Amino acid sequence: MSATSLKIPEDLKRRIARLAANAGQTPHAFMVEALSREAERSELRARFAADAAESERETLESGRAYPLDVAFNYLEARVAGKKLRHPRARAWRASK
Repeated sequence: MSATSLKIPEDLKRRIARLAANAGQTPHAFMVEALSREAERSELRARFAADAAESERETLESGRAYPLDVAFNYLEARVAGKKLRHPRARAWRASK
């Protein structure tokens, strides 16, 4: 593990020390865990944005999509444990 120097305001340092003690951790362990969690969230947001951009590209290219009510009905039925056929995408404009 490599060392990194991090300058933080005194009030934040006190808050971290208090929160770490309440969690039964050292301030160092508390900060490493918090940084790790935030890095994972940032990576997840980036993957979500990339997936959304790809889905938008595919939708615009194909000219086909799922109507919102059809998608919600399908998802509600699946959550209720019902077995359904996957809905079909419908043309919403002429594809190129």
